[in-house]
Amino acid sequence: MDPAVTIPMTPKTLERLLTDLDRSIPTEMLPPVSTGKHVAAVVGTTEGSLAQDRYLKKGIPYTRIGSRVRYLRADVLAFLASNRVDGDR
Repeated sequence: MDPAVTIPMTPKTLERLLTDLDRSIPTEMLPPVSTGKHVAAVVGTTEGSLAQDRYLKKGIPYTRIGSRVRYLRADVLAFLASNRVDGDR
């Protein structure tokens, strides 16, 4: 028996999850274009962990502006929604 049950990601389901996640994250904590520091605080990880994910080409999608790394709020929310696991509680 698989303990992790994933939700099928139909466009409507994804839209609903993104809306719910957007409501649960204060706008001032995660601006539309965020630094690694902002994202790490929201996701509950470290900037080093985000950097390691980028090096391994996994994790939250990011954008480079010159040598600077930025995360788009929409990408962070989509990543969280697509990695959501619904438990059997």
